[in-house]
Amino acid sequence: MSIANLEERLDRFRGRFEKMRREIGKAFVGQESVVEGVLTALAAGGHVLLEGLPGTGKTTLARALANVVDVSFQRIQCTPDLMTADIIGTYVIMETPQGRRTFEFQRGPLFANIVLADHVSRAMPKTQSALLEAMDDARVTVSTESFELPRPHFVIATQNPLEAEGTFPLPDAQLDRFLFKLTIKRADASDLEQILDRTTEAATVTIQPVLTGAEVLEMGACIRQVPIAADLRRQAIGLVLATDPGQAGAPDAVRQYVRHGAGPRGAQAVILAAKAKAILAGRGEAAAADIRQALPMALRHRISLNYEGLAEGIAPDALLDRIVAKWPAR
Repeated sequence: MSIANLEERLDRFRGRFEKMRREIGKAFVGQESVVEGVLTALAAGGHVLLEGLPGTGKTTLARALANVVDVSFQRIQCTPDLMTADIIGTYVIMETPQGRRTFEFQRGPLFANIVLADHVSRAMPKTQSALLEAMDDARVTVSTESFELPRPHFVIATQNPLEAEGTFPLPDAQLDRFLFKLTIKRADASDLEQILDRTTEAATVTIQPVLTGAEVLEMGACIRQVPIAADLRRQAIGLVLATDPGQAGAPDAVRQYVRHGAGPRGAQAVILAAKAKAILAGRGEAAAADIRQALPMALRHRISLNYEGLAEGIAPDALLDRIVAKWPAR
């Protein structure tokens, strides 16, 4: 691909990204970094875990995204009695016009292009596993038959960090299937004023679809065409490896508080996020700053704390700050 052709595709990527961001901003106030992370994951073909207290807008953001892209959307309200068949689907007996009875597969909500798994930690581990395996494989198997999931296929799972009773925290292996983990904070005074203006006045907000599913897939291909220098790729690898206490480059805090760090999926997430950030910054090549900015959302859920780290309330983001501070700038 020629440089001119690549630049044209990058400009088209930025235009589409900004159209989605503006449209979502009609319903979801503030939290620009969270919106950027969700849109980046959508374009890159990954999935997102949204964490935030009740009332911070997790469901609002997911619904706004579903309205921005002209694809199918389903919401799964996760509860302890939610069964695997409730999300994947099941075979049912159907009667033909000729009076014959046959088994026909009725697809579940997981077959939508955009799926909101609300309060995912409330679902039983077996149901969580079915959901996350489908995310990873882009297909589901029922009995002896496999069914491809549609493309694009994007799952937004939400959870409340303070909710403990009656929940089943996602195991590390399942957390690793999310490209990013994004944290939604409480609205500040300025954002809260805008929220009140939009929700307590007579005016209604209408979000229009601005992209098709095919255009989202094209954005994903565009991200992967952005080059990254070999030394920057090695720097990203070093930063990811430094999250593991068994690696030589790990800071003392990682050795003290971490049980295990990020793996290959973490490195992939960092590189994809860095490439997307480079495009949005108007550059055709990823830079060191892009890699460092990508670390928190790509790696925070891939750092597993040991008992000492949990007891002292160590935040993975703080450990990532120490890793970046220890790593030489290039």
